[in-house]
Amino acid sequence: MKFLPIIGLEIHVRLKTQSKMFCACPNVGEDTPPNTAICPVCTGQPGALPALNEQAVHLGVRAGLALGCTIPTESHFDRKNYFYPDLPKGYQISQYDFPIAKNGKLGKIGITRAHLEEDAAKNIHDARSGSTLVDFNRSSMPLLEIVTEPDLRSPQEAKLFLQELQTILRTVGASDADMEKGYMRCDANISLLPVDEQNHQLQAEYNPKIEIKNLNSFKAVERALAYEIERQGEMYAREEIPPSATRGWDENKEVTFEQRLKETTADYRYFPEPDLQPLNLIEIEKEERTHLPELPKARRERLQMEYGFSESDAEFFVVNDGWTDFAEQVMAELGSWIEATDHKRQEGGEILAAQKKKWGKLAGGWLTSKFVGLLAQKNLTLKERKITAENFAEFLHLIEVGTIGSANAQKLLTLMVETGADPSHLLEEHNLGQNDDPKIIQETVKRLIEENPDQVKQIREGKLGVIKWFVGGVMKVTEGKANPQSAEEEVKKQLGV
Repeated sequence: MKFLPIIGLEIHVRLKTQSKMFCACPNVGEDTPPNTAICPVCTGQPGALPALNEQAVHLGVRAGLALGCTIPTESHFDRKNYFYPDLPKGYQISQYDFPIAKNGKLGKIGITRAHLEEDAAKNIHDARSGSTLVDFNRSSMPLLEIVTEPDLRSPQEAKLFLQELQTILRTVGASDADMEKGYMRCDANISLLPVDEQNHQLQAEYNPKIEIKNLNSFKAVERALAYEIERQGEMYAREEIPPSATRGWDENKEVTFEQRLKETTADYRYFPEPDLQPLNLIEIEKEERTHLPELPKARRERLQMEYGFSESDAEFFVVNDGWTDFAEQVMAELGSWIEATDHKRQEGGEILAAQKKKWGKLAGGWLTSKFVGLLAQKNLTLKERKITAENFAEFLHLIEVGTIGSANAQKLLTLMVETGADPSHLLEEHNLGQNDDPKIIQETVKRLIEENPDQVKQIREGKLGVIKWFVGGVMKVTEGKANPQSAEEEVKKQLGV
């Protein structure tokens, strides 16, 4: 029997606020010494009352809008009751029936709701002593929980969804959404739906779902779901139905393990939080809607349409912080260089589509491959670069007009990364420019032909690919200064092919 995976995700995102959700303690990172960012409110001391973080409300609304959600006119908080050592009050302040956002969509995946809540503290299990320590720094950190519809159908699709969600949250400034640092955590729900292969029909009712808790990387989400598909499939093959349960993921063994039978909403005994007033979101929604930036999907499409970047290059720019702005600055400067030398324009000054694609490919390749690689070698971030957008555009123009060959262009870019100097000055100072002297190319080709009769014989036998071997030889002799096209034409001329 075949099965269709039915997958839904619950994503907890730490909001990028200065303070915690219900107190003035700082919103600190995981490297902060334990129990140094705490107060009576976030440690649940008797009589301490919560005060709502207004910035968290704004970021929650902004994230909801970015996910295409409806923002209700009013929202309120509830108490979610359960006992655990990391929950000092014995309840969590969350939202249940009046969330801050609902009924959204990211691609084809429905967003059921997004609601604000506080994080629990962090349990630290000491293997040597067998004791459990609690760090309350994380207690009351501001979270936005995003719940999807069960619309995902594969582990790969779940991973891609989370990557796009992370990009959106970073783009709108709602969260750093770094999974490795715990700023974005995922609980994945999965069940298998039998498929009637003969009639091509699905079973009418969903089977019990399994929840995999606290997955902290894209790889973990993908592998945990793949494991569950295999495990549950084997159970159905034995005519066993997996009970609805909560499971953990063992990263080292790459298996899930049962933690407890799954709770229902009734187990949490939700009731309205009496210490917090309901939220009126009308004005907040208006304000956040006017400040919503260009979202990743629209930005990728614009980069491809406006500058001729490839899909993969546009994806790189959008995902990596600061690269979209730098790439656009480079293309704007490159346009000025091209405008002064290239007259292939349509009426009204429009750049021909073929030329746009050519320049986009040139710029995208050097930015996302060579430049990124050099920054990594020098252990530099984009913000630490010495190269200006204007100098990078000039560098690209030198390549485009044939002033420098690709081999020496790599040397020139390395010098620019190290010094930040003007490419034309470096080109002259280090004698990296291309040499189109026909006499030098002619003499070099003649000598190579005389010294390599075997390769000449192969070309005369029809192996024309060997011509490139001679071109490479010319480039080596001239230290990358010869024009490869001129060298190839000379080889063909002297061999009569």
